[in-house]
Amino acid sequence: MTTIEKDRTTATPAVGSQADAANGRPEVVTKAITRLIDVPSPRTPSGSIRVALITLDNGRDHTRPNTLGPLGLASLDAAITSAVEAGPDAIAVTGKPFIFAVGADLSQIGSFTGRETAEEIGALGQRVFRRLSRSAIPTFAFVNGAAMGGGLELALHCEYRTLASNAAMLSLPEVFLGVLPGWGGTQLLPRIAGPDNAVTVIVENALNQNRAMKPKDALRLGVVDVVLDAADYLEQSLAWLAGVLDGSVTVARTEFGGAGDEEWAAALERGKLIADMRTHGHARSPYRALELIELSRTSDLDTGLAAERAVLTDLVMSQEFRAGIYAFNLVQRRARKPAGAPDPSLARPVSKVGVIGAGLMASQLALLFARQLHVPVVITDVDQARLDKGVAAVQREIDKLKGKGRISSDEVNRLTALVTGSLDYAAFSDADFVVEAVFEKLDVKKQVFAELEKHVRADCVLATNTSSLSVSAMAGDLLHPERVVGFHFFNPVAVMPLLEIIRAENTDDATLATAFALAKPLKKGPILVKDATGFAFNRLLIRFTGEILTSIDEGTPPDVADGALEPLGLPMSPLMLVQLTGPEVGLHVAETLHDSFGDRFPVSENLRRIVEAGHRTLLAWDEQGRQILDPEVAAIWQLGDRPSTAEQVRERALRALAEEARLILDEGVVADAADLDLAVITGGGWPFWLGGITPYLDREGVSERAVGRRFAPPGVATLPA
Repeated sequence: MTTIEKDRTTATPAVGSQADAANGRPEVVTKAITRLIDVPSPRTPSGSIRVALITLDNGRDHTRPNTLGPLGLASLDAAITSAVEAGPDAIAVTGKPFIFAVGADLSQIGSFTGRETAEEIGALGQRVFRRLSRSAIPTFAFVNGAAMGGGLELALHCEYRTLASNAAMLSLPEVFLGVLPGWGGTQLLPRIAGPDNAVTVIVENALNQNRAMKPKDALRLGVVDVVLDAADYLEQSLAWLAGVLDGSVTVARTEFGGAGDEEWAAALERGKLIADMRTHGHARSPYRALELIELSRTSDLDTGLAAERAVLTDLVMSQEFRAGIYAFNLVQRRARKPAGAPDPSLARPVSKVGVIGAGLMASQLALLFARQLHVPVVITDVDQARLDKGVAAVQREIDKLKGKGRISSDEVNRLTALVTGSLDYAAFSDADFVVEAVFEKLDVKKQVFAELEKHVRADCVLATNTSSLSVSAMAGDLLHPERVVGFHFFNPVAVMPLLEIIRAENTDDATLATAFALAKPLKKGPILVKDATGFAFNRLLIRFTGEILTSIDEGTPPDVADGALEPLGLPMSPLMLVQLTGPEVGLHVAETLHDSFGDRFPVSENLRRIVEAGHRTLLAWDEQGRQILDPEVAAIWQLGDRPSTAEQVRERALRALAEEARLILDEGVVADAADLDLAVITGGGWPFWLGGITPYLDREGVSERAVGRRFAPPGVATLPA
């Protein structure tokens, strides 16, 4: 195989200075480098096939993926020209190691202040990519790694697509952020993979917390033509390309996946149902995406691209997208570099973990530590029966992972060996980190720590998973209170990314640094929280659910009160949240917050009666599948005679959220409103297109009505004034 390299990367973009000026920093340019490769092909007269291979590379390592701003698109445009001028048999596009391309630089697009710039970037991307789909020379995408958004759209513009077997992060996430694929995705994917698969990738996956495709999924859905082994992926891709051109490889093509009227109707109806379930009709992007998917069936590609470009511009200049970009940056940046975290070099190594308690939360924690840290984990409880039950629960979860194909048999054996149980605290003598997850009572937790301190080293970190109690009070009587820290996970532990790390009065920097250092391998996004009752997330959660419960107690029909916050598009209703955490836990936390903060946190007597009656659920479903109060719960729920409308309940709950958020910030519980927004996104699954909670309160004017001022000036997570 011979190679002749030519580098054609210089060009003047049609736009760029506006984007750079709007963003206040230069674009990280992804260069496109063209080289010519002769691929052996005995079936051709010349014995070889000449390929113009375009490689995308921004010059950074894999932690900074290739993105395509105006300068990057100009470089790709020049590279395509270079490739065409060389007169090859085929043109192929690939990326730097582990990265194909992840589309537009969202930080730049999210800062556009005018429609003209948004229209220009949409038009530029479509024009450059369209050169590949219009090419008289066969075009191939060698997707060697991450391909998201515009990167995946670039591949769709090519006639053929190969994919590396180890490629990760394959998705079209735009709807998740409040926009839609605007460089051809809504028009090309239905044509290539059919309407139902297009709905899956563009709408369903995006609204399912931006679920990415694995290589096998991309192949099954028709997004790529073949998956090739990663070990010699480029060589295999070139050989496959040669096979396509010399006729030894056949690639079947059926426009729109052969879908007829019924398949189209079913796909679009399914997409609308998903959008309704996920956003309750209050996010525009999924519905506009479905309209464009439908348009692809009846319009030519150029007409469809023009419509796609116009809709993209509308959405880029929407509040929804600005909130989505803000939320994206919180999760991608702030969660990885949390405010207030101490110097990482102070962190102590952790080679063994202890978990006190063997209940549901404790068993989840034990498996998380073992699976992510690959260290021995010892759990304990007050008697053998409970301990055995906890260890068995861990084993069941391991078996479930194996059954779903997520871990191998070897991993099953390794995890089983790592998690053990003991009734003797002496088993923690060589532990570096011990976390308690026992009953939420202060005296119980203090007793646990007092006994534990007799058996562990002086530098062993003692962590508490308390959801509301004072960490300082727990540590107050210990010989070494400086090594106690709050480590508050959210349920289910394996899924929810939020981790509240609470600094008590005496927590030292080494302890805190160790806690933050553990968050990364545990795949959690930590926020630093001051030791105050309820910390951050639960204060917000209990404050607004308390208003919903109070409005029902006053006489508002439960369905009206529970549905009042539906316009926010939250993943579950307030009563469903109470049911998820458990009425008993909800009551206990409400009582704890009431004791500290008074009437801002009322305790529902109806909730108390429900708990005393032994009910663990609040909701049921009627014959039509509608969510209702469990009839047994409804029978004991005493309603007053002062009902409110849904609008009144919503205003009341939102004002309460604004008031509590402002108090949390004024008390210094977290560093910034951004931490509150990050908490509700990663701890409660609040949608990106809300931007958390404070941008929504600002946009709706609730902040000013409730506390007299916004949380952030216009332009931060919102459109400029």
